[in-house]
Amino acid sequence: MGTHYITSLATAPSPNNPVASEERCLLDGRCKIKKQYTTIGIQQYQWNLHAKYIHRRFVFFRPHNVNYIRNASFVSNTFVSKSSPDSMGHEESAKHAMDILFRFSRPYAAMATVLSVLSTSLVAVERLSDISPLFYTKVLQAIFGGIFMQIYVCGFNQICDIEIDKINKPYLPLAAGELTMNSAIIVTLISAIMSFSITWISRSWPLFCGLFVWFLIGTAYSANVLPLLRWKRFPYTAVLYMINSRALCIPLGYYMHVKNAIKGRVVVLSMRHLFSIAMLFVFSIVLILFKDIPDIKGDEMHGIKSLASQIGPERMFWSCVWFLGIAYGVAILIGATSSSSWISKYVTILGHLVLGLILWIRAKSVDLKSVSSISSMYLFLWKLFYAEYFLLPLVR
Repeated sequence: MGTHYITSLATAPSPNNPVASEERCLLDGRCKIKKQYTTIGIQQYQWNLHAKYIHRRFVFFRPHNVNYIRNASFVSNTFVSKSSPDSMGHEESAKHAMDILFRFSRPYAAMATVLSVLSTSLVAVERLSDISPLFYTKVLQAIFGGIFMQIYVCGFNQICDIEIDKINKPYLPLAAGELTMNSAIIVTLISAIMSFSITWISRSWPLFCGLFVWFLIGTAYSANVLPLLRWKRFPYTAVLYMINSRALCIPLGYYMHVKNAIKGRVVVLSMRHLFSIAMLFVFSIVLILFKDIPDIKGDEMHGIKSLASQIGPERMFWSCVWFLGIAYGVAILIGATSSSSWISKYVTILGHLVLGLILWIRAKSVDLKSVSSISSMYLFLWKLFYAEYFLLPLVR
């Protein structure tokens, strides 16, 4: 079970030197680069003078971590496949498959879904006696239902945007060829079914309505079937999608799902919940608009007119930073003038003051000519989003 080496001369295929049917080759004129694909195969051996075997392929995951050394024209090229079927054990294969599925689900978005459920659930709590075994059950139902729907939305988006992702996000499993299209479709469909199954088991109409709205707008955001779909093509519909998924319909569904378990069916939106909606509203707009800055090239090539491509990346960048900074300032002002306890006032004021300073310092260090630097800033904004989820339950 050691590492396998495949060695070949850098010559083009000919009748005397055919390319093996079990290999995929790329020719660049100087050398031949061979990539092997992980397969789930059934080997049928035919024993005569030499041992021969046939692979019947059922391809699910294709690893791209193949090292190769490319030298001059008449130099042998050695390929080391770290993930060949012979060198990868069952445990390692399972880990590799889980890693692909993990990255396919877009972990930063899944983390935001979990924190959204926890934060809105705690906002619904008014006293310690509200926290009961039923409360924990409702929270877990919302978490798993939300995660599965998140995987559906992200997976469906990657399926529809595979050509764009090959330009903007070539590291994604589907765009990189690590995950086959059939596998992506299966995972996406199963995730949607699992999400709705959880809502059916919970018998919670608020949770079902929230996740169903997410299913509809998530599909409308990416699908390019009917004229009114493909919301991501236009700034306003893209913002509408993000606001509903991160600030209004879905968080409100989580809130009412848990609130019904606490109060029996008496749901009253408090001031702290309205404050939460306002802050999530701002973050939703900032994240969906900022996301388009590093994606301008691929979006323009496929006819997507994002606001970032219309006004320019630099203006879009600083507009998002200032918009979020102003929201932090308003939150500080609300905390200073509120009649809540001193603990809540300090948390609201100091928490948003620190986050505002961190945002400004981080924004000043971004190289606006570097796509990787802007992408890093985008992920940093998600971290600020996580921090806001932690602050909201403490605001009274």
